[in-house]
Amino acid sequence: MLEIAAGLFLLLLFVIWASNFFSLPGNWVNIVLLALWKWMQPDMPAGWWFFAGIVALAGIAEIIEFISQLVGSRKYGGSNRGSWGALIGALVGAILGAPFFLGLGAILGALAGAFIGSLSFELLSGRQMAEALKASKGAMLGKVVGFVAKAALGMVIITWSIPMVWPG
Repeated sequence: MLEIAAGLFLLLLFVIWASNFFSLPGNWVNIVLLALWKWMQPDMPAGWWFFAGIVALAGIAEIIEFISQLVGSRKYGGSNRGSWGALIGALVGAILGAPFFLGLGAILGALAGAFIGSLSFELLSGRQMAEALKASKGAMLGKVVGFVAKAALGMVIITWSIPMVWPG
């Protein structure tokens, strides 16, 4: 019976992991769920080092996601305002895009939102269209790098969790 519960729990971790693509804190939710699993299954072999490691990975993932978008924008000539516009636009785009394509629209929405948000804020700051478009492209590319890094580190968290959750 414990194998069924563990299998369903691991499936839940994968589903929650996918919420990272909606700009939601999927890695953090998974950590909370793993702590609850540990509380319900005290014989789970995960100790403080395991939890410290996955918290560190989740923190690194958030930092990489945030910084990659800023660096992408800056590398292509973006301003502070444009970077904030990209961040806000990505969040709004992910939320607005979520209902489309079985939820996958959140990914496209976040990318488009980063581009449009950066473009809008750059233009409002008095930048020329060519400069604003270039900076917006950088913000969107940075968002892609951030998505990939956050998802990859989230998958590492799940991979580390499988032997801890699976009864053995």
